[in-house]
Amino acid sequence: MFTTRPTLQGTFGMVSSTHWLASQSAMAVLEGGGNAYDAAVAGAFVLHVVEPHLNGPAGEVPILLAPAGGGVRVLCGQGVAPAGATVAHYRALGLDLVPGTGPLAAAVPGAFDAWMLLLRDHGTKSLDEVLKYAIGYAEHGHAPVENVGATVETVRELFETEWTSSAEVYLPGGRPPRPGALLRNPALAGTWRRLLAETAETAGAGDREARIEAAREVWRTGFVAEALVRQAARPTLDTSGERHTGTLTAADLAAWSASYEAPATYDWNGWTVCKAGPWSQGPALLQQLALLPPELPAYGSADYVHLLIEGCKLAMADREAWYGDAAEVPLGELLAAGYNAERRRLIGDKASYELRPGSPGGLAPRLSTHAYVVATDDPAFNPMGAGEPTVAKRTTSPVPGEPEVGAEGATRGDTCHLDVVDRWGNMVAATPSGGWLQSNPVVPELGFPLGTRLQMTWLEEGLPNSLTPGRRPRTTLTPSIALRDGVPVLAFGTPGGDQQDQWQLHFLLAVALRARVRGGLDLQGAIDAPNWHNDAFPGSFYPRGMRPGSVTVESRMPAGVVEELRRRGHDVTLGDPWSEGRLCAVARDPETGILLAAANPRGMQGYAVGR
Repeated sequence: MFTTRPTLQGTFGMVSSTHWLASQSAMAVLEGGGNAYDAAVAGAFVLHVVEPHLNGPAGEVPILLAPAGGGVRVLCGQGVAPAGATVAHYRALGLDLVPGTGPLAAAVPGAFDAWMLLLRDHGTKSLDEVLKYAIGYAEHGHAPVENVGATVETVRELFETEWTSSAEVYLPGGRPPRPGALLRNPALAGTWRRLLAETAETAGAGDREARIEAAREVWRTGFVAEALVRQAARPTLDTSGERHTGTLTAADLAAWSASYEAPATYDWNGWTVCKAGPWSQGPALLQQLALLPPELPAYGSADYVHLLIEGCKLAMADREAWYGDAAEVPLGELLAAGYNAERRRLIGDKASYELRPGSPGGLAPRLSTHAYVVATDDPAFNPMGAGEPTVAKRTTSPVPGEPEVGAEGATRGDTCHLDVVDRWGNMVAATPSGGWLQSNPVVPELGFPLGTRLQMTWLEEGLPNSLTPGRRPRTTLTPSIALRDGVPVLAFGTPGGDQQDQWQLHFLLAVALRARVRGGLDLQGAIDAPNWHNDAFPGSFYPRGMRPGSVTVESRMPAGVVEELRRRGHDVTLGDPWSEGRLCAVARDPETGILLAAANPRGMQGYAVGR
């Protein structure tokens, strides 16, 4: 079977991420005696530097970890809505949706504290050791990937006229960053150097855990918190076309911390798949598995693709009706065999153009009144642009950083992902996102912006995902860990907003259903396989539209399959041959101890490393 790269195999350690510098930095930590958690933290802070259009320290991250000999845990790095972020406040401003950019969309930042908690509780290295790679790239520069400059170009006028602190970092010499010229972020390097100096002074340079705790306090109540609060109070032009101040306060920052929780799980065909809970979209992958019939059509056939698309529509309709942190979620009923058998009967031979949430436990579903809005390519639908790329467009998108499907079907942008497995069997999967350069102005004192995750909430009371102070906005970020016979075997994930659990389902089924290579799982073949996504449900990002019946497929998909999908009524868009998915994966064979890794070739920046 042809693959773009081999599935890596070794016994010492494996890393896969969406940028080669993060992968190699994490591998350097493993080579220096660190474990998977040390390596993940180092790699994550490098991702903040080298993929600033896709994530930042003030964004968010769900982390799944499987310590050797222990159970899988979720580390929640998704911050909550500030105390002042009420539906009434936003409605009083004349808003029907939370803006896609600007401080009104900022939740309490979650990523930094989550990485610190992971390092404190599971790592072995010091703050200096894990931050030195990010500091080096921020201070001395790195050669940016093309999409950094392309993203900046889409917001150049905004930076030059409104978000001038961002122009200072991302328009050096008045030009967007370009490949072959070093991009530096001295303010960010200075933030981490000051953090190291202050924590060494207050906690002692040699006390590892005390310094990490001191760093968490600096973030919550020290110079970082002070700068974030000042930024939130600055009137900022956002996607509404107006200037608004945010609701984030010092009290909000001081009160929140990352936390651990049990994963949501589902058993399928000998695998146990672990995801974050229904404050994420993670259970949508579990429900897609629950919706599968006992016997699957032939892998890759039109029947197979049709089944997965239609099952996804049902799971995502339930996501819209039931998932969120503002209400009790009937997850047990949503994953129950009987409920999904009933839902499966809704899948016919033709493509559905309806949004059809179910009634778990006899409960009546309720959706936002905005949930049925149909997205268009007219710039009037989204005149100011939004934050994260989520919905593939048929023409060039007006949304900064959003994927495009044009004449060649090129898709680009969105989030990051990182997986690590070490020689001891520790495993971690994380999907950092938010706080990207096009979300909010760079905080001048810090070198990074606030996030915009509140745009995923609804400005209607009584919904599971209503904007609610102290509650998490439902995130699309959804890393995965899969077990065989109770033993962690596979860590994987992808960027992609609403598309993440669509691409991950196809990947997981490809791993489970297709032949093994060289005695191990065919991770690279599963990543390379032609993929697809549909947008036939409300998007999670401003301006929240849906595209009934839509399916975007890679043009490598066999012509007969595409023709049959169209005959069944799917509104098929042919994308670029390599445009769907940015998957990363690592694995460990529990019988032999052999480690494996693979990474997405699409976009030419994701890499796996290991030995």
